[in-house]
Amino acid sequence: MAVDYAVIVVYLAGMLAMGWWGMRRAKSKSEFLVAGRRLGPAMYSGTMAAIVLGGASTIGGVGLGYQYGLSGAWMVFTIGLGLLALSVFFSARIARLKVYTVSEMLDLRYGGRAGIISGVVMWAYTLMLAVTSTIAYATIFDVLFDVNRTVAIVLGGTIVVAYSTLGGMWSITLTDMVQFVVKTIGLLLLLLPIAVVKAGGFSEMKAQLPTEYFDPLGIGGETIFTYVLIYTFGMLIGQDIWQRVFTARSDTTARWGGTVAGTYCLVYAIAGAVIGTAAKVMYPDLASADSAFATIVKDELPVGVRGLVLAAALAAVMSTSSGALIACATVANNDIWSRLRGVVGRGGDGAGDEPHDEVKGNRAFILIMGIAVILIAIALNDVVEALTVAYNLLVGGLLVPIIGGLLWRRGTAAGALSAVCVGGVAVVGLMWHYGILANQPIYYGLLASLAVYVVVSLATPPTDAAVLAAWRERLAGNPARPAFEDGTVAPDPAEPTDVLNRRTG
Repeated sequence: MAVDYAVIVVYLAGMLAMGWWGMRRAKSKSEFLVAGRRLGPAMYSGTMAAIVLGGASTIGGVGLGYQYGLSGAWMVFTIGLGLLALSVFFSARIARLKVYTVSEMLDLRYGGRAGIISGVVMWAYTLMLAVTSTIAYATIFDVLFDVNRTVAIVLGGTIVVAYSTLGGMWSITLTDMVQFVVKTIGLLLLLLPIAVVKAGGFSEMKAQLPTEYFDPLGIGGETIFTYVLIYTFGMLIGQDIWQRVFTARSDTTARWGGTVAGTYCLVYAIAGAVIGTAAKVMYPDLASADSAFATIVKDELPVGVRGLVLAAALAAVMSTSSGALIACATVANNDIWSRLRGVVGRGGDGAGDEPHDEVKGNRAFILIMGIAVILIAIALNDVVEALTVAYNLLVGGLLVPIIGGLLWRRGTAAGALSAVCVGGVAVVGLMWHYGILANQPIYYGLLASLAVYVVVSLATPPTDAAVLAAWRERLAGNPARPAFEDGTVAPDPAEPTDVLNRRTG
């Protein structure tokens, strides 16, 4: 394993070096949080594909292929469909808004009253996404170095927190591009053909396995529908995904670069399912489907190649973890802490009036959130349940007000707030009643959120015409109020004095 270890160590050292290099570029809030909104098509496509294809898409996707055959591709396939839908229908408008968070978009659309509640929901989602990605380090580092779970989490988590804290989105972008290349070579160009050949080719795979393993719908229609609700719709509204859209150099880059990344995800989904199906032929009696990836890598790949493929798995986990971490920190700082500071400032003690170093503040929040993620990952056992709760809250609480705000002019702030609260409470209550992993909570929670959004919006006065006019100007890329260089909007004289001072420095 010496050669494999060397490959992994070089890869990890490279991640830290890019974090240090990224620190030299991150001199403003825009550079630190959204890479200066300067990414071109190639880099944008690679980093977007890297963040959506994490450990669940790689290790979990192979595991689903082992368990269900080719239809095991549906989980990752619906992620790709969601990214395609986001890129084709919404990304250009999102990029033109020049904001930093989903909650800022809701404030712009509804008049500044929807942000903090949606921020708390989004923060919980991004926090749990970062935690579950961090836990995945334990599996990979156990295979590599035979260390216990806690040490593995601390080791992997420290590396991600270090390069994310140093350079923010620039460091994460550079590391994600390397991770995209490593995943493409390791999974698509090496592991996929080797696994098929070792299994005897497709003809032998068909002869050895039941016919349902080659049925595109073998995993079940209800499961596929649930994947669409959770993952496809989740791609449309997640802060971790939107923050990457904000990095695009133009709306054209966001649309076409995202389309390329989404198409790549579809190919990746099929590849994972095929690898899992091949593993089922070679190892028909594994105790856990999720161990299929590690087993085939350890037993079937030659020295050196094995290290590269394990680095590819590590890359998948690290890209999702770092993207979720910066999203979590951005929401915590911009949507929760900054608003609380504003409340204190209006109380008269002057706290809201003090200028502050925004890069330093965001860097501190990444460090704090990173430490919290590592500690929660050590303490948490049931990853699937935690991630399910996070996705159910995200989709059940925020999908309707976000998509409604983009598509329906009559939607109001009262309707949006009601939808967030009712949808969130509904999914929590239904998960308590039916069980966390049941499908009913997301079905009924979404219906409740939609019904409340429509009814309350129609029963309350329409959104102020000036707010809608400013919103349309922002969507068109021509803000009614000019934007600063870092993408924030010039202050409205109607805002409280302490907010004006903070925004103008």
